Amino acid sequence: MIKCLPIVFLCCSIQMVTGQITTPVIKANFGIEADLSSNYFNGTTQLTGDDWFSIGYTGSGQFVIDTTGAAAILAAYISNPATRNKSFSRLMRQAPYTVVNNKLLLDAVFHRDYHGDDSTVFASGSNKNGMTPAMWSCPVSQGIPDKNDILDTYTHVRRDGPNATDSLWMFGGLSLENTTGSRYFDFELYQTDIVYNRSTSSFQGYGPDAGHTSWKFDAAGNIISPGDIIFTAEFSSSSLTLVEARIWVNRTATSIAPVTFKWAGDFDGDGSGATYGYANILPKTAGTFYSGIQSNAATWAGSFALVRVDNSVVNTYLARQFMEFSVNLTKLGIEPASFSNNACGSPFRRVLIKSRASTSFTAELKDFVAPYRMFDYPKVDAYASTIYYCGSMPSATIEVFNPIGTSLYNWTTTNGNIVGPANGTSINVNAAGTYYVTQQLHSQCPTFAKDSVTILYDAVCKVLNVQVTDFTVDADGVEGAIRWNANNNEGAASYMVEFSTDNKIFKNVKTVPASNQPGSATYNLQTALENTGTVTFYRIKIIEKNGAVKYSNTVVIRNSITATSAPFIFPNPAKDEVWLSLVSPTKTSLNIFVNDIAGRYIKTVKVNVNQGANLISLHQLALQPAGVYIINIAGNNATATQKLMLKK
Repeated sequence: MIKCLPIVFLCCSIQMVTGQITTPVIKANFGIEADLSSNYFNGTTQLTGDDWFSIGYTGSGQFVIDTTGAAAILAAYISNPATRNKSFSRLMRQAPYTVVNNKLLLDAVFHRDYHGDDSTVFASGSNKNGMTPAMWSCPVSQGIPDKNDILDTYTHVRRDGPNATDSLWMFGGLSLENTTGSRYFDFELYQTDIVYNRSTSSFQGYGPDAGHTSWKFDAAGNIISPGDIIFTAEFSSSSLTLVEARIWVNRTATSIAPVTFKWAGDFDGDGSGATYGYANILPKTAGTFYSGIQSNAATWAGSFALVRVDNSVVNTYLARQFMEFSVNLTKLGIEPASFSNNACGSPFRRVLIKSRASTSFTAELKDFVAPYRMFDYPKVDAYASTIYYCGSMPSATIEVFNPIGTSLYNWTTTNGNIVGPANGTSINVNAAGTYYVTQQLHSQCPTFAKDSVTILYDAVCKVLNVQVTDFTVDADGVEGAIRWNANNNEGAASYMVEFSTDNKIFKNVKTVPASNQPGSATYNLQTALENTGTVTFYRIKIIEKNGAVKYSNTVVIRNSITATSAPFIFPNPAKDEVWLSLVSPTKTSLNIFVNDIAGRYIKTVKVNVNQGANLISLHQLALQPAGVYIINIAGNNATATQKLMLKK
């Protein structure tokens, strides 16, 4: 059973009480009743209603969080208890802009936080809302009170209808270790890609206005550009007592009457004289804009169970352990349609969830969930497996490398020829030219991204293209051996070895005349190497007999072992084998996390890395089915994210 919760909206300068929805409700077909299962509402099963997960009740209601790998995670909790303190995230199981039960789903994230002693907490002291994140301090490891220890968090955004202009709703959920006394937390929404750097225990990527992005208005109160948002909530041992909406502004902006909302009176920055701070806001028109509730009895903890602070794994949340809320961003006047002509714009980019010590907005901050990204949709990336033809021009295919099933792709060309339909994830062409593709997230959205592919054609194939393969540079102090193989060597006039310190401006090291050997030829050059910085880039400039100029791939020489090459996976697209290349300053290990293009977790591959240059076979990746994958590489000395296409 769920307890009905009275909400009192408080503000300093305006004496008012605004009644809010505190009984279990369904908003935009999503249940707000402090329960996690679809087709289940307020203690009873039903045939409709979306939610975070599904326990298996029959009905049309859908769950929004991807549960791929849940069984393996739960099994590891038993077989390897050390995994219980690992943090992980899961994204929305549906593609963005999927219509489910006549509602437009935009994004969702579930995040399991570290618990107990960890570094994603605020150091004891005066870390507060209103400060720049640059000033927040975080320890290497520190415990926090149970009532502030965040266990799981949930965020979901959808439209209350199938259209891009229907009301925009945000849903949030959070569980804490302690269930007694008052609990205070914030959902802070950033416009920038703020991140937490665990190695330096600091935040990076925050906004330019005292560590945030400020909302800006013209003299008439129209929103010129959006900024950061924070929703702060307070739960007592028996009820939700406060939910407040604030936006980051220059103090002078509070003298302007906004068109889409109104000021509620409070302004809190870093001290009483702060130029920038969070000002609380209310809807322009009367009526509720949020609802909130907490579990009044034990309730199912979802597909990933729950790991408590004592490392026990349980299947239920305790009474008052799980809290849930909804906010109508359209009603509040801060959705994209409120400040632009693009209702498909992102209302924010990152979510930072924090707990506080007391009811004061500027109370000491305690625990946090490292900022996670939302609305990070893949932008169209087009490619053709062959872009150069000679002699004859056959029908060729150009494809979208990273298609989203719900996006619309349209192709055009001004100097080529498209054979057949000019929309979809691929086209057929039969002429040289440049082909453009645009991506729409929804039929009612403007262009989201665009890309192009150029097909080249040469009617004469008398001189074959010269290709350099197996290009290596072996350094031995100031001397080095430069080697390369050249295919179709008879087409080359000379080879120029070039170097660069910035991979942009190259200078000639030595010119090597082409040999008379036809077909494949091997070249060896012993020469002094340039050593002007931590890295030097080498390439081969090929001068063909017909005057054409081509370049080889670039080889990077590390002049200092402290320089680390970013991990790189190749070939791409791949078929039978996949390789990882990197240079590491130490002997270490890397975790390679494999997700599909929608962000769903597939598997984790662990590899050992030696000091210096490494070339490691990732045969496990090549065994995956054909498709596009997102590869996240994480280690102490190297991190990278890369798209990989597998073709079978």
